[in-house]
Amino acid sequence: MANDTRPIGICGVPMDLGQNRRGVDMGPSAVRYAGLQRRLEALGHTVRDWGNIAVPVAEEVNHLPGEEKMLNASAVADVCQRLHSTVRRAIESDERMIVLGGDHSIALGSISGALYRADRVGVIWVDAHGDYNTPEITPSGNVHGMVAAALMGKCPPPLRIGERLLDPDNIVMISTRDLDPAERVAIRQAGIKVITMRDIDEDGMAASMRTTLDVLYGADSIHVSFDMDSLDPSVAPGVGTPVSGGLTVREAHLIMEILADDSRVSSVDFVEVNPILDERNRTAAVAVDLAAGLFGQRII
Repeated sequence: MANDTRPIGICGVPMDLGQNRRGVDMGPSAVRYAGLQRRLEALGHTVRDWGNIAVPVAEEVNHLPGEEKMLNASAVADVCQRLHSTVRRAIESDERMIVLGGDHSIALGSISGALYRADRVGVIWVDAHGDYNTPEITPSGNVHGMVAAALMGKCPPPLRIGERLLDPDNIVMISTRDLDPAERVAIRQAGIKVITMRDIDEDGMAASMRTTLDVLYGADSIHVSFDMDSLDPSVAPGVGTPVSGGLTVREAHLIMEILADDSRVSSVDFVEVNPILDERNRTAAVAVDLAAGLFGQRII
């Protein structure tokens, strides 16, 4: 990826509507403040900041009938539809795209947009959670816990963005360690490849990434959806749903370095940075370091 001369776009989505803990809407500003554009430009990239997608304030969102099990679904879908269009415009401009969340519900727009990049798009879902709930099985009603299922057409409107669905064979979940009981069953039934933290502990990250890329061997392009709660809270404290026993910083860097060598990543999300819960912007700074590794920074 270091030799990829395509420009890089940055798009912020300051949305906290997909869950019920405030503060994650400040994530895009925190990552920009941590020096994302400056780091990428220092690596020789041309970077264009597309600005932020407009997001309504939570207090102004109307809760529509029938959305009790999909909280703020219409408002989330409206935002994600705009993000979908932005990502598609970036594709048409031959840009790679970094999308800054916001909660993980933004991936409904970024991934649906990325699906138009190539005939077969692989998705690497780096997250402590599976986000494979549906309105029928969700324990919370939070849309950020339904995104993977919605991308596969498992959730009703309005949580269907774009015309293409994500095939379960084209996604790998990494660093998974916290699934709801019914969600666990649904993921197994879908046949999704899941690389849990136990798998990483037993096999190592390098082997886990080889498995991931073997699953996505036929993909023309790869989208990485990186939830910062995939990292252990000791190194990324600024997240809304921390789960102990997560990735180390080096394991996360190795993910990015191996993907940089693979050279198929054309778009990436960094989501769930919550500055209110952070310590001196540590979590946003880690996100910037990981982005630099993905886009070509090398030790030597």
